[in-house]
Amino acid sequence: MKNVFYSQQANENNTKWKNIIKREKVLYSRENDIRSEFERDYTRIIHSLAFRRMKHKTQVFFSPVNDHICTRMEHIILVESISDTIASYLGLNTKLTKSIAIAHDIGHSPFGHQGEKILSKISQKEIGKTFWHERNGMEMVDKIILLEDDKQNLQNLNLTYGVRDGIISHCGEIDENGLKPRDEYINLYEYNYPNQFNPYTWEGCVVKIADKIAYLGRDIQDAITLGILDEHLNELHDVMNIKRDDHLEELHKLLNIGKNQKINNSIIINSLIYDLCENSNEIDGLRFSDKSFNFMNKLKKFNYEYIYLDERLKPSTKYFELVLNTIFYTFKKYYNENEHIKNIYPEIFTDFENWLKMFWNKERKDYCKNSIIFNVDDEKEIYQAIIYYISGMTDNYAIDIFNKIIKF
Repeated sequence: MKNVFYSQQANENNTKWKNIIKREKVLYSRENDIRSEFERDYTRIIHSLAFRRMKHKTQVFFSPVNDHICTRMEHIILVESISDTIASYLGLNTKLTKSIAIAHDIGHSPFGHQGEKILSKISQKEIGKTFWHERNGMEMVDKIILLEDDKQNLQNLNLTYGVRDGIISHCGEIDENGLKPRDEYINLYEYNYPNQFNPYTWEGCVVKIADKIAYLGRDIQDAITLGILDEHLNELHDVMNIKRDDHLEELHKLLNIGKNQKINNSIIINSLIYDLCENSNEIDGLRFSDKSFNFMNKLKKFNYEYIYLDERLKPSTKYFELVLNTIFYTFKKYYNENEHIKNIYPEIFTDFENWLKMFWNKERKDYCKNSIIFNVDDEKEIYQAIIYYISGMTDNYAIDIFNKIIKF
C-alpha cells in the first residue's frame, strides 16, 4: 500500500529524529546551502576519493574483458535505485536511503568478498580482529576518508548517525522475512559481527533488503554473459519456475530461459520490489510473500552453488591471496626495518608514509584537522593502519603495488 510507512519516516516528527541526525561535530555552514542533513552526507560521500575507487573494485567477477560486467560501483548505484523506489512508494525518507545506499559498500576491499576473507585472516592473525566490510565501511567514513572544509583543512566526513548506522547494518545476507528496525540507540562500535543488530531506521532496513535484491539477479546475469552457467541452465530454469502466483505470471513466462535466451534482471528486480511493497506494513515489517521469499532463498542457494563456488573462480582467489599477503607482509617490515625497507621500495613507502602522517601521533601538517588514530609506537596500530590502507585500494592499484614489490 502506498505511503503505508509515512508515519515512520525519518523526519522531525519521528521520536528518533535527534539521534538519527546526530553528528560527532557540527558541520561548517554556508549562507547559500540549501541541502538537508542527509543531502549533505550524500554529497560528502560522492566527493570522496574512496567513493570514486568503487568503479575499479570487483563485485563478483575479477577483471572481466566485457565492460558490461558489474563492478562495485554499478552495484552501489543499483542498490541506490532500488532503495529509492521502495522508500518513495512506502512513504519513507528517500534522502536517507540514497545516502546509506551510495556509501554502503565503501568499506569493501579490493577483489570483492574473496579479498575481504583474505584481509580478515591477516587481521585475525596480526591484531586479533576480524575484518568485515560493513564495519570497515563505518570506520572508513568515521576515521579514514577526509575532505577539505571551507578553509581548505582536511576533516573527517562526520556523517549523521542514521547514515553510519545504515552502513554497518546493511549486511544483505539475511534469511529472515519481516525486517523491522531496532528501537535502541547504541554505540555503533558495539557491533562485533555482521547482522548482529537490525538497522535503527526503516530507511536502513530498506537499503538492507535492496542490497539483496540487487545482487541476486545481477550476479546470475553476469554469470550467463561470461558462460559460467552454460551447463546449469536447466537448474536455473527449475528455480525460476517456482513463481506461479497471478501477479508474477509475466515473470514466470519471461524467465523460462533456454540456451539462446538471456535472463532479464530488471524483471526480477521490479517483481521483487512490487511484492515487497504489497506485503509490507508496520506490524509485519518489510516482508515478501512466502512464495517470493522462497524464490529469493532458492536463487541465493543457486548463486552459491553454481557461481560463487565455481571452480573457475578458485585460481583467481589464490592470486588474490598472493597479492594481498605479499603487500601486507612487505608493509609489515616497514615497522621493524623502516629505513632499510624504504630504501628497497622508496616509491611505495613514501606514498604510505605520506598517507600515515595524516593520521599518526607525530607532527602533522597544519591543514590536518582530522582525528589522530594511530600511535606509531604501537605495532598493532601500525598493522591496523596497513589493513585500512590496503582495504582502500582498487584492484588495479593493489596489483600495481604487488608488481613493484616483486620486480627486481
